[in-house]
Amino acid sequence: MSVIRLALADDQALVRSGLRALLADFAEVEVSLEAEDGESLLAKLQQQPVDVILSDIRMPGVGGLEVLRRLRAAGNATPLILLTTFDEDDLALQAAEAGAQGFLLKDASPEDLLEAIQRAAAGETLLAPVATDPVRARYAYRDQSPPSDTFNEREVSILRLLAGGYSNKEIARSIHLSEGTVKNYVSEILDKLGTRDRTRAVLKAITLRII
Repeated sequence: MSVIRLALADDQALVRSGLRALLADFAEVEVSLEAEDGESLLAKLQQQPVDVILSDIRMPGVGGLEVLRRLRAAGNATPLILLTTFDEDDLALQAAEAGAQGFLLKDASPEDLLEAIQRAAAGETLLAPVATDPVRARYAYRDQSPPSDTFNEREVSILRLLAGGYSNKEIARSIHLSEGTVKNYVSEILDKLGTRDRTRAVLKAITLRII
């Protein structure tokens, strides 16, 4: 198996050195280039292509999301995983819609780090909302009564991830909540939609254009 060439970008030298040290234990990955901000990362990538990019989502100037958008706009499809310590309602959706392959917490275990990189290198998307238009075009949920209450951004994000087939555990890890908290959100979503299970909730949410 060929070695995965990795680009590592974070404005904190300590974080970069820590991640590099973790990855040094794995023969499957080689850190080919490092950058302290998005502009530097973009410039270096032009000179040295890699297999996977691991970038902090928040850096001075150009952050990870903007790097992602610029790469995709330029036709560069190199898999990109965003590093984050932040808990924001719509961060997962913003990143997925911009073309990210997934999220990784900075305190992820070495095994999770390696798995995420390997899966991204293999072309897998670790986290992405489902495309709802084809479902809406083919299927209308029979109960089209309005929900009992409005949905906030976090609930819509979780609904989109449910539509993508993600488990409570996967959703919890991706948006940095406990699994129990996600379970509570899902219960609240079901109550608002008046549905008995996740599948019915997703189909009704798609039909009503909530997602």
